Amino acid sequence: MDKSILKEIIAEQAEAISKKDRGIGRESLNKVKEYLDLPQGIVISGIRRVGKSTLLTQIMDNFYEGSTYYLNFEDERLLNFEVSDFNHLYELFVELFGQQRVFFFDEIQNVNGWEMFVRRMIDRGFKFFLTGSNASLLSKELGTKLTGRHLSIELYPFSFKEFLRFKGYGITEKSLLLTEERARIKRFFNEYLLEGGMPEHVRYKDADILKKVYDDIIYRDIVARYDIKGVKSLRELALYFLSNPGTLFSYNKLKGFLGLGSVNTAKNYVEYLENSFIIFTINSFAYSLKQQVMAPKKVYCLDTGLARAISFKFSRNRGRFLENLVFIELKRRGEEVYYYKTGKSFEVDFLIKKGPGIEHLIQVSQSLSAPEVRERELRALVSGLEELNLPKGLILTEDEEEEIEVGNKRVSIRPVYKWLLE
Repeated sequence: MDKSILKEIIAEQAEAISKKDRGIGRESLNKVKEYLDLPQGIVISGIRRVGKSTLLTQIMDNFYEGSTYYLNFEDERLLNFEVSDFNHLYELFVELFGQQRVFFFDEIQNVNGWEMFVRRMIDRGFKFFLTGSNASLLSKELGTKLTGRHLSIELYPFSFKEFLRFKGYGITEKSLLLTEERARIKRFFNEYLLEGGMPEHVRYKDADILKKVYDDIIYRDIVARYDIKGVKSLRELALYFLSNPGTLFSYNKLKGFLGLGSVNTAKNYVEYLENSFIIFTINSFAYSLKQQVMAPKKVYCLDTGLARAISFKFSRNRGRFLENLVFIELKRRGEEVYYYKTGKSFEVDFLIKKGPGIEHLIQVSQSLSAPEVRERELRALVSGLEELNLPKGLILTEDEEEEIEVGNKRVSIRPVYKWLLE
């Protein structure tokens, strides 16, 4: 590639990145801080338009104060950039900015063979921060190219705390104690449940932004990449999952539901959707791995706003979307999540595992005001606590709060919005 053009691009992008809106500080910066002194490269993965490039600028500002190299390979003038051009790139970086030790590469997957340069430089002690996501290499797969020389950070849509900061609302110790402030937080929470946390959508409130993300995932990340002929079946599956978060499914039932030729096709479709970050699946907890694999799975969507923009069942499924919100927050906190089926076939929404042990059981219900619902949710949770020998459990609701004893088990009932702010 012509070095004079490359030099021009580097300078232009450096100027542009210095003026880029940094947005609100993301909670993922805490995880980045833990990895700064480790030798591995850092791969920032996540769904399209979730803010990976913005997070790169925040890492630069918070930890490196301009002592970095940056290039976004999405620039159309870099279409002819080849792996052999990396040495020229490094030479120009040094010429323009002096000797630095940290590289930031955005959309790195656009260069075939990029991993050879990155691996070589990591072995020489340089630090790399990488993002990418397109049909040729999904962001979840970036790290596979680095063969043990990377750590991965998954970026999720805004948490409720981030959502409030974006809205300009600052939480204080007294916020949840004052009636008027609590009412404001609950109003924000209702908006967050409906609109989700995808940054551009939160800013512009345009559902077409989410529909474009969805279409890009279906057609560019999945259909084009895997040369899928049964587009209708794939779209029906995605719509079904987004409309029914928290639903149990088996591959065999999906095969029949979608009229697919084989169970493997159903498995592949689920895997493609999951690799694109649009859905997550979890297993039923069991000490036997075989039992886990044989049991139905549960599915959740990355973002309630995305699900609402695509599906038609949000108002009728509000409780399920509350459950979805809780699941994504658990993932955001890095928890190992399962659901649990008791010996009497009562279902507990979430089992949180820590290392070899079980830490917590969580049940989610929109409301416990109806006696039959209260009895059902408590019965399932307490049954799970007894079987797993846990002293206490948690039920998250839309707006109820209580501490109760059931036998020798303690159950905390809390509003989801308060739990999200912990």
